[in-house]
Amino acid sequence: MGCDLSTCVSHNSETNLDRITCTRHAKMISDPAELLKLCGSFQDDSAAVIQCKISKYLQKHTKAEKALLLVVSDDQYDATCQVANDVILEEEIKFPLQKNNFFTTFPKSKSLRCQDIKEEILQKLQKLLKIKIKSLLCIPIAHPNNEKKYILLVCLINKIGSEEFTDEDEKIISECCMHTSPILLKSLIYEEEKRQRKQCQSLLLVARNIFSHLDNVTALLSEIMTEARNLTNAERCSLFLLDKEQNELIAKVFDSNMADDGGESKDVRLPAHQGIAGHVATTGEMLNIHDAYSHPLFYRKMDEVTGFKTRNILCFPIQDDSGVVGVAELCNKKDGRYFTHFDEEIANAFSIYCAISIMHSLMWKKVRDAQHRSRLANELMMYHMKIPEEEVIALAQASIPLPSEIHKDFVTFSYNPRQTPDSDTALITLAMFEDLGMIQHWRIPKLTLARFILMVKKGYRDLPYHNWMHAFSVAHFCYLLLKITNLQETHLMALECFTLFVACICHDLDHRGTTNSFQHRLKTDLGAVYSSESSVMEMHHFSQTMAILHSDGCNIFENLSQKEYTQCLDYLQLLILATDLANHFRRVKEIHKILEDGYDYKNEQHHILLLNLLITSCDLSDQTKDWKMCKTIAERIFQEFFLQGDMEKSIGVNPVEMMDRERACIPDLQINFLNGICFPLYKLLSSFFPQTYEIVQMIGTNIKCWECLKSLMGDQLGTVKSLEVFDNKDLEDEVQKYVEDIKQE
Repeated sequence: MGCDLSTCVSHNSETNLDRITCTRHAKMISDPAELLKLCGSFQDDSAAVIQCKISKYLQKHTKAEKALLLVVSDDQYDATCQVANDVILEEEIKFPLQKNNFFTTFPKSKSLRCQDIKEEILQKLQKLLKIKIKSLLCIPIAHPNNEKKYILLVCLINKIGSEEFTDEDEKIISECCMHTSPILLKSLIYEEEKRQRKQCQSLLLVARNIFSHLDNVTALLSEIMTEARNLTNAERCSLFLLDKEQNELIAKVFDSNMADDGGESKDVRLPAHQGIAGHVATTGEMLNIHDAYSHPLFYRKMDEVTGFKTRNILCFPIQDDSGVVGVAELCNKKDGRYFTHFDEEIANAFSIYCAISIMHSLMWKKVRDAQHRSRLANELMMYHMKIPEEEVIALAQASIPLPSEIHKDFVTFSYNPRQTPDSDTALITLAMFEDLGMIQHWRIPKLTLARFILMVKKGYRDLPYHNWMHAFSVAHFCYLLLKITNLQETHLMALECFTLFVACICHDLDHRGTTNSFQHRLKTDLGAVYSSESSVMEMHHFSQTMAILHSDGCNIFENLSQKEYTQCLDYLQLLILATDLANHFRRVKEIHKILEDGYDYKNEQHHILLLNLLITSCDLSDQTKDWKMCKTIAERIFQEFFLQGDMEKSIGVNPVEMMDRERACIPDLQINFLNGICFPLYKLLSSFFPQTYEIVQMIGTNIKCWECLKSLMGDQLGTVKSLEVFDNKDLEDEVQKYVEDIKQE
């Protein structure tokens, strides 16, 4: 049965301890003066030199042909040979100790002999020492402070003048190591700490260098290869990035010969499974190849392509949590026959920095590219939205009409703002700002306000419903609330009223005629940009508002204080997002609670909830006009809905009923909408502001008109295509007569 070092420890600890104890109390075989001289000679020596001196001492006093010290690793998994034939090796050689890789069976005696060592290990020792092993004595040396842990395996090879080593030789080893092993151990620890400190300093310097190039992927890759060469003293480094889609490894090869010839770096592409780099990319395991051309995985075509002669290779993976992202291949160790174990350690540590830097750089590139595309798109949008300066000047210098000059009913809820000619809407918007006292109070330059209004107007698309005229109507309803209910004096601060009015003008900027669920379900560009937001379109409206405000000469908030400016933008975002009805439904209970408990002007949350109620009331205000306008608005809304439904059908998606021109029953949908959303909304508004109760009455009238239309159509309703509801003149006359009857009542 085989045994490993731990077995060696358990079987031999008492034997070694007894032997060392006996040595201390019995007469020493070794000359104390020589041992003292040996220890005194260790001053300022490296661990390897100390091992050479110990080996020579043991050779001399045991008459061994060769003496070998194997340094046991701290984890007891392997032993390292640094010195052979009294010569310090260029490259350390490791011998595995665990899983019976070194020993065969462990005898009950106090030492190991040839028959106790595995045959392949004996052959490795013979090759190392360049002699035939006839006899061998191997003794484990315990740690000075921990007898269960070993620091050395001392091996004596071939006893001169005798077939086997004696008990006296064992005592000589024990006496020597009892005095020299603590010094050797301290030297090994010091050199390891020094090596690790140097490695850390090198890697920190490397990290600083490579992380300074995150903004340029090409420069980063070049820097990584340069640092990898410097750390390992390699002649060349190739860095392969794994293209998972193409299943290829793509390398930028930096060849000193090519550079000398004034050539540029070449792109070299390899199949992701081919050659050494392919093996490392597939398995994620490092390969240290001492002779490249004798290795079965070596891809010779690489040398043929680059004209480079590869001798040895250290190839290691660069990977993150998702797996391998690249492979680094170091070629030709300059100051050695091949890459060392130390080079492997450096490469493993270095690969972590590589992975982090490469992934951050690629991510930064995506972000930067997205920013560039966004900036270009905004520039393009602003170019097409750009207003001729003479038009801005004309609006700014125009005589601002009084409300009574616009229309005798302009400051009443019965006024229909959609009857305003499109050419007059910008001036009337300016007039509403003026009449509300906002231009003077917030010190808004006339040119800035004129440019802002014209830019916002141009920012709306030509849609059936969500167009500039809708924004103008919403702004007018807000104007009415501010004028009729004295909001600013009783419920809100001046800044909140100002922002509410601006939000009404901008709340649907660049609307696409589609819903939030459409953006998410069809994974549109807008849906991707605002994937973490439920209110996709509202976030876009706010983004477009900010884009206009940041355009030259359009910032109507420029004269606000820093605090006011910040608050204003916060309110603006809150209000535009509040136009998503889903947000309104989430807050209805809280608004009712305020109504029950009483509005507290000092409570900021009460202000926010009231603002939500107000802008939703403004947004749906088209439904508060007379029956004729209510029906016209419904037609426009369903035209827009059906366009979305048609788009969904064209790509194989079944639209919801209200978006499907083949299934939608408009009278039913309108009755449900007015009953379920509008009537409760404006009833709640009138509870806060009784001056608005006439709106609730108008909503009630419109519900009755839709019910009348539905009743008049009767059985025909199922056979009439949706939009044909609006084309029947006879039905319209009947409903209009019904409206007149209601008015008389």
